[in-house]
Amino acid sequence: MHWLLGLAGLLCWGPGCRTPGPVPVVRPGIEVLLSDSAALIRGRRLGLVTNQAGVDAHGVSSVERLRAAGAQLVALFSPEHGYRGAADPGAAVASSIDSATGLPIYSLYGQTSAPTEQMLSGIDLMLVDLQDVGARYFTYLATTVEVMRAAARAGIPVIVLDRPNPLGDAVQGNVLDTAFSSSVGLLAVPMRHGMTLGELSRLAVADLGLTTRLTVVPVSGWRRSQRWVETGLPFVPPSPNLKSPAALLHYPGLCLFEGTDLSVGRGSDAPFEQIGAPWLDSKAVLQAVQEFNPPGVKIRATTFTPHAPGDAKFADVPVAGLRLTITDAGRYDPIYTALLLLAAIQRLQPDRIGWRQAAFDRLAGGPALREAIAAGQPAAAIVLGWQADLAKYQLRRKPYLLY
Repeated sequence: MHWLLGLAGLLCWGPGCRTPGPVPVVRPGIEVLLSDSAALIRGRRLGLVTNQAGVDAHGVSSVERLRAAGAQLVALFSPEHGYRGAADPGAAVASSIDSATGLPIYSLYGQTSAPTEQMLSGIDLMLVDLQDVGARYFTYLATTVEVMRAAARAGIPVIVLDRPNPLGDAVQGNVLDTAFSSSVGLLAVPMRHGMTLGELSRLAVADLGLTTRLTVVPVSGWRRSQRWVETGLPFVPPSPNLKSPAALLHYPGLCLFEGTDLSVGRGSDAPFEQIGAPWLDSKAVLQAVQEFNPPGVKIRATTFTPHAPGDAKFADVPVAGLRLTITDAGRYDPIYTALLLLAAIQRLQPDRIGWRQAAFDRLAGGPALREAIAAGQPAAAIVLGWQADLAKYQLRRKPYLLY
């Protein structure tokens, strides 16, 4: 595989290229492409699916890097949250023109979720450069699959420029039953899947029977056990409410609260690092959870006020909350911790938790998890019941791993 060879130093050139200090050891796929595998794009007209997190190891955008290298960019495509990553979750984004380059930006999270024949006109090769978050609930894999399907119909190859999984290789949570597949849960993978977007794309080709001519340009220098803070790469929030590496690590667990009447802190200073509601008996819930001593995390009672437009549940209303602080990322299981919190609230305030069944079941991959919590099943027993499926998943994914 020629694109896996020759992973030597980074060449930096062109306007905006910054070299503050030593070259980082970890190089995203965009750098590997341009320094080691530029022949893959030479003489080809390119479409690029990316957003604000599509940057090199020094924070220079992939668009800048490609243009500086003389690549023939024809069109840009954006996922959920838009090209600049500012749109609210679930908000439709309109297509537009990029003022910096004059290129069209076709939204794949608006009137269409897949590139149309007209959008692909004049394109010889599609590049995908998106930063996944390591949790099943994110829509970037679904966008990538839609791009691969459309490209296959048009006879256009696809190159995924890989990036690290910011959560490392830990595998936690339930494995999706594909009877409940959606844009926030497309493949039979766990809530915390431990794969990169490139690896997931390879798995999708096999699982979904795609005919896409897919190439993955890998990350150089990354060990799959490394979490984001260990990579030396700049952190660019992949979406408006995932503002820190800590929020990313909490996300596979706390995102489940989107399917309840509790806030996950959208519109606050720490979304996905805290939960709350005006009615929450935070001290009682905290005491109940502390009995189980969840590893790797400290939980404390707090108050916060989420604001519009980020929070649609309690905008501008002070809420009683619980703030989570990671003390040992290697031992922390965000999903188990979230189940402890859900179980405690269900037991202490069953008439207030407010299951939003459609939303919760979509995230959880069906009603089984919600029904188990509502029935009073302990969090440890629920997690234990997932282990056989997780072991099968670990074996099934092996042929598609690159690191």
